[in-house]
Amino acid sequence: MRIVSGIQPTGNLHLGNYLGAIRNWVRMQDEHEPGTCLYFLADLHAISLPHDPAQLSASTLEMVAALVACGVDPDRSILFNQAQVPAHSELQWLLNGTARMGWLNR
Repeated sequence: MRIVSGIQPTGNLHLGNYLGAIRNWVRMQDEHEPGTCLYFLADLHAISLPHDPAQLSASTLEMVAALVACGVDPDRSILFNQAQVPAHSELQWLLNGTARMGWLNR
């Protein structure tokens, strides 16, 4: 079993982020074998709204530091930046060209 979850690096972490997601991420990484939990920074999701690229890059690094400070352990979990995995954008491009809205609504 794999556990996959992500967070957009568009703002500062707040109590809701910690209680709703990050606390559970830390718990799950500690309960499962190392490498089972994949947590990503959803920077591609973040560009659905206008953002300064330099600011988004800086926010991504700050979010990584905050996640590690909250207990996400890179030795137990896989923590990655969504935009650094070309397959995400490539698959999105293929699905946009082949999956019709009617098919997706079924």
